[in-house]
Amino acid sequence: MLIKVFGAAVQGIDATLITIEVNSSRGCMFYLVGLPDSAVKESHQRIISALQVNGYKMPTSNLVINMAPADIRKEGSAYDLPLAIGLLGANETISAEKFPRYLLMGELSLDGSIQPIKGALPIAIKAREDGFEGLIIPQQNAREAAVVNQLKVYGVSNIKEVIEFFNDERELEPTIVNTREEFYAQQSNFEFDFADVKGQENVKRALEVAAAGGHNIIMVGAPGSGKSMMAKRLPSILPPLSLGESLETTKIHSVAGKLNRNSSLITQRPFQSPHHTISQSAMVGGGSFPQPGEISLAHNGILFLDELPEFSKNVLEVLRQPLEDRRITISRVKSSVDYPASFTLVASMNPCPCGYYNHPTKACVCSPGQVQKYLNKISGPLLDRIDIQIEIIPVPFDKISDQRRGESSASIRERVIKARQIQEKRYTGCSGIYCNAQMNSKLLSLYARPDDKGLALLKNAMERLNLSARAYDRILKVARTIADLEESEQILPSHLAEAISYRNLDRENWAG
Repeated sequence: MLIKVFGAAVQGIDATLITIEVNSSRGCMFYLVGLPDSAVKESHQRIISALQVNGYKMPTSNLVINMAPADIRKEGSAYDLPLAIGLLGANETISAEKFPRYLLMGELSLDGSIQPIKGALPIAIKAREDGFEGLIIPQQNAREAAVVNQLKVYGVSNIKEVIEFFNDERELEPTIVNTREEFYAQQSNFEFDFADVKGQENVKRALEVAAAGGHNIIMVGAPGSGKSMMAKRLPSILPPLSLGESLETTKIHSVAGKLNRNSSLITQRPFQSPHHTISQSAMVGGGSFPQPGEISLAHNGILFLDELPEFSKNVLEVLRQPLEDRRITISRVKSSVDYPASFTLVASMNPCPCGYYNHPTKACVCSPGQVQKYLNKISGPLLDRIDIQIEIIPVPFDKISDQRRGESSASIRERVIKARQIQEKRYTGCSGIYCNAQMNSKLLSLYARPDDKGLALLKNAMERLNLSARAYDRILKVARTIADLEESEQILPSHLAEAISYRNLDRENWAG
């Protein structure tokens, strides 16, 4: 007897339909074909135990299981549930009548309980695309998958529930999530607020410009000057995620298995802060079975690199291409996957090994050679890709002891959202461009042309600071954002002057 059950394989951040064909005939052999990996092959033992504990017998006939299409590698233990149901269907222990209407995924424990899986959201999206009536997955993943509308999502905790459902002995309750209500309810709940920051008005302004235009930023300052504290507050002034961005971000975290159990959509922009000992593969993604890296987990959000020179040079250099292309392609001999990586890079560093170069009150004990060697850990090409470079001076005591609260994140965020709305309107017809940081040369010449006075100012700064052509583009992009914050159509010399002041840490000027 030939039975077909349906599952899904996750590749990149999308899922592919897998048809599990089970053929039962006379004999006593068991064959599993269709490019399964070791974890899928081991499912045989888990299925035998799960069925026995729950009072069902493993079929003893000649069984051939094919996982089609056979050219896609099937990885992991999430195929246990559809394999077990297919075997019981071929043995006529359960009715196969409802099999074509449902997609199943789940890992089995030896007692028949069903363990959570990775990638439940892309699997649910695929189930809806292919016209399935429902999706049966582990209870812990049900809320994550239930954000997909027009699909019945059933969360189950034991294989017995699934068997009884197909035999019409039990009704399963679909999980219902009010996606929009949950999404909008959590958007403005932030742990950190700029109102708690004392002083540092120039740095707050730089971060506001970075948030308004999606610009990369580096903060250089002595230990304890507030670099990490300011970076952690940046998400509170970023524009809220749209529903589409939220879905894409949730898909990436779902595939990586980073979503909290029983959670649904990610409602706030991600803030990824990897340790400086991170490897290249962990940063950009990869492994023998490619997984998203930190830059993809930071998609639509912030990648914060604290103590930038402490990161391996190779790790920093692999960031150059994703910063430009906003995508990363992981290529292996057997497969190639694309992950989105549109993030804002926020970096912080000390100005020298001891941390007190240019400090107003503490003396630096580093030689000029040591300072230069420390700064040389960050290559020119990477520095060029950082639009805003700001120096942080430690806050004096009278500012620290001031009890008055600063401007709140909510009011800064309002200005940022206004500026972003201007940019969205401006780039309506431009595919893949949503903010000033993403402008190409053609758009720069259209929307970021300074007047003659501004050009003279820019020429003088370029020659004095010995800036590259890419730095010229960066200054124009930042100036365009400053103009948008002031709701100005034209880029004025004052906007350019502020943008140039954010390049004051370029290499020729750092150790001087």
